[in-house]
Amino acid sequence: MVTTVRSLGLSGISGYEVSVECMISGGLPAFDVVGLPDAAVKESRERVRAAIKNCGAQFPVSHITVNLAPARVRKEGTVYDLPIFLGLLAAGEQLRKLPENAAFLGELSLTGELRPVVGVLPMAMFAARNGIRELYVPEANASEATLADGLTVYGVSDVRTLVAHLRGEAPLQPTPKWEPPAEDRPLPDFSEVMGQENVKRALEIAAAGGHNLLLVGSPGSGKSMLARRLPSILPDMTAAESLETTEIYSVAGMTDPRHPLVDHRPFRSPHHTASPVSLSGGGSVPRPGEISLAHNGILFLDELPEFDKTALETLRQPLEDGVVTITRATGSLTLPSRFMLVCAMNPCRCGWYGHPTGRCRCSPQQVENYMRRISGPLLDRIDMHVEVPSVEYEAMRRKEQPESSEVIRQRCNAAREIQKQRFAGTDVSCNAYMRPSMIARYCALDEAGEALMKGAFERLGLTGRSHDRILRLARTIADLEGAETIAAHHLAEAIQYRSNALLK
Repeated sequence: MVTTVRSLGLSGISGYEVSVECMISGGLPAFDVVGLPDAAVKESRERVRAAIKNCGAQFPVSHITVNLAPARVRKEGTVYDLPIFLGLLAAGEQLRKLPENAAFLGELSLTGELRPVVGVLPMAMFAARNGIRELYVPEANASEATLADGLTVYGVSDVRTLVAHLRGEAPLQPTPKWEPPAEDRPLPDFSEVMGQENVKRALEIAAAGGHNLLLVGSPGSGKSMLARRLPSILPDMTAAESLETTEIYSVAGMTDPRHPLVDHRPFRSPHHTASPVSLSGGGSVPRPGEISLAHNGILFLDELPEFDKTALETLRQPLEDGVVTITRATGSLTLPSRFMLVCAMNPCRCGWYGHPTGRCRCSPQQVENYMRRISGPLLDRIDMHVEVPSVEYEAMRRKEQPESSEVIRQRCNAAREIQKQRFAGTDVSCNAYMRPSMIARYCALDEAGEALMKGAFERLGLTGRSHDRILRLARTIADLEGAETIAAHHLAEAIQYRSNALLK
């Protein structure tokens, strides 16, 4: 007898349907799993065998064949334990016919309890789009699965409970849709930062338009402290952005069962010893890297020149395209990676070049060599180059309270709302991602602006890419003021963020 149980698989961050076909036939006892299973799937035989015996059912002493279709796609992980378990019970007539519009997934313990698996949200979203109406998942994954609309989700604690439900003896109650609690998760606030008003202004512009940012300054000037406060002024995430980001975190196994939705923009800060694979993603079984985990948020690289040059160069294509494509012998995988790149660096190896105390002892050649660790093409993709000066004593001791992050965030939200309306109906979410045709339409300059842009282009030796990035930046500055057109002073401010003398 052959029984088919619907289940789901994961390819990158996309789900697909898997049919688990179980057949019990005569012959010598054996238990074969076919359909390109990996080691974890093959080991499910022992987990299923123990779970069947320990839940009071009878394990069939026959030749058992389990096929995972489509057989051309490699199956990975432990999500197929539960459907194999149910398929064997149904094939052995210990369980009635399973519902056709239901899918099952989960890892079994030897005692029959269900353990959580990764990637539940993208699989649940695929199920909802493809006619599956009931989804049975481990109890720890149930809240995450309810984020997919159009599904009735059942959180299962152990197989005894599930079998009783399927037999109609003790029906399970569907898991209610998860709603974010009214909780306050405080972030470091700009009201704690004394001085550095020009740098705060640059961070506000970057947050409002999604622009990349490089902070250059001596040790102790506040580069890292300011960057770590940037999430507190970022515009609110949309529902679509939250789901996109949560799918990535789900595949990476980084969701919180108590709060499965990523509703705050990510802030990823890898150490400077990070490898190219840890940044871009990959491995023998490709998984998301830091640039994908920072999707819709911030990737902060502190001590930028100390990063491996090969690792830094992997950022160039994702910064332009918003996706990263990983190709391995097992296949090709495209992951979203639309992030704000925020970097911090010292002006020289000792860190004191240009400091008022004159304590730097680096030669001009040493300073130049230190700067050369960052390639020109990567610098050209960073919209804003901001010098962070040393804080003055008067600024540190002043009594008035600096502006809070909440006040700044309201201005950023207002500017981002203008951009949402401007780009409605397109896949562009903010000014930093405007395409060339959009730049021509929304970043038109008057006569004074044209003269200013031409002078800056020739004097600073700008590239075509930096020309476009300045116009995007000027558009954001105008949005913060609520201006419909880009004025000369908007453009002048944008240009000065590309003219840092330390990077020439």
